[in-house]
Amino acid sequence: MRELRLHGRGGQGTVIASKLLAVALFLEGREVQSFPMFGVERRGSPVTAFLRVDDEPLKLRCEIHEPDELIVLDPTLIGTTDITSGLKLGGRILINTEQAPGDFPDLLARAHVSTVDATGIAVRHGLGGKAQPIVNTAILGAYAADTGLISVANMINAIKEEVPVQIDANIAAAMEAMVAVRHAPMGSADVREVARV
Repeated sequence: MRELRLHGRGGQGTVIASKLLAVALFLEGREVQSFPMFGVERRGSPVTAFLRVDDEPLKLRCEIHEPDELIVLDPTLIGTTDITSGLKLGGRILINTEQAPGDFPDLLARAHVSTVDATGIAVRHGLGGKAQPIVNTAILGAYAADTGLISVANMINAIKEEVPVQIDANIAAAMEAMVAVRHAPMGSADVREVARV
């Protein structure tokens, strides 16, 4: 079983990102479970969502306290919120940022780090406003390329199924993110491109 925790802010599409990943992974033939943490929900407030994926039926129905992977939709949460709480040693972190993975040495000391400028991609494709772009489909594309768990066809099918507007722009954002994601293995600042398109 693989457990993911997503951190973002209200209005970025964090909960929808979790649902998009769940749908794409389900289309790959896996068992999935996606749910948000309920709390004060307003635009700009920290939002947490969870995702479980396995090849066997999922029986756990609780929040994820020791994730295998983190997805950070807003890099300003790093340092202000303990986003790495419970992250397993050798886990993976995907961060929406212009910075390279090597710019996060503290995170690289305990995890594999990947980065993608999902905000810039969303703005270029007109997703959301410039003040608060919606980055969920770019995150989906980056995750698909970084892990190899989601095919291009199922990524596109998930977007068509779950995103009711700007479908072509959202698909284009996901495809751009697939070639833009960068990765550094734990303990290294050696960054490599991971595009799998």
